[in-house]
Amino acid sequence: MLDMQSTIYAIGDVHGRSDLLARLINFIGKHVHETDRNPQIFFLGDIINRGHDSLGAMEIVRKTIERWPGSRLFLGNHEKMFIDMLERPDDESLRRRFVRNGGISTLVSYIGYDGPYSPEVVADISVRFQDHILLMRNASRIETVGRYAFVHAGIDPRIAISEQDEKDLIWIRERFLDHIGPLSHIVVHGHTMLEPTLPVVTENRISLDTGAYHSGVLSMAVIAPETGVVEFYATHCDGSVQGVEPVFLERSSTITMPV
Repeated sequence: MLDMQSTIYAIGDVHGRSDLLARLINFIGKHVHETDRNPQIFFLGDIINRGHDSLGAMEIVRKTIERWPGSRLFLGNHEKMFIDMLERPDDESLRRRFVRNGGISTLVSYIGYDGPYSPEVVADISVRFQDHILLMRNASRIETVGRYAFVHAGIDPRIAISEQDEKDLIWIRERFLDHIGPLSHIVVHGHTMLEPTLPVVTENRISLDTGAYHSGVLSMAVIAPETGVVEFYATHCDGSVQGVEPVFLERSSTITMPV
């Protein structure tokens, strides 16, 4: 069960950068407040693909959720493509779509060598790594805690939070990002890479995908749901994790920023 009194650590798209994710998890472990014994780590999806170690990144997610049970993995579009391919390994179009979206690095990571891969070899991933695949299949689509909603890509602003379509939750961009004005919740999400590589805060969202797989910057929002206090941290080129100032987009002078 999600806890309003526990700090939430929301982490943007990892994309196979297990090295960066390990730094953030170590940082969290060292900086958890003495009274906050069950922090909630929210992995906002797209743990896999593009980067060099999707297997290692997903294993960190699995161990973190085991260590801090209030934590969650959210379904990203890259996890969805992976699951679709594993469920239908004979479907060449699904495999091409997965590979086209950075999936070859994930296949190398899980299978152990660089193709070619038969449908049988691909299907065997589900057998050898049942815990990872089950974690992805059971991933949250959207969760609300207080005034915050956590999701991979965003929401359709025309539809109630409780009635969102899964495809929008893992794929939506412009219809959500271009919406100006308050929503029922402040939406904390990844999916759309930010340039410059800093978190972005608007009147209705907190965006956290800083392109970790190529930038080396994996970003995190630390949220106290009861007070609404939000702090931002990111991996740094010297190997440390440092506090960062987000970009505040003031899109209307009549709208109050959330943090």
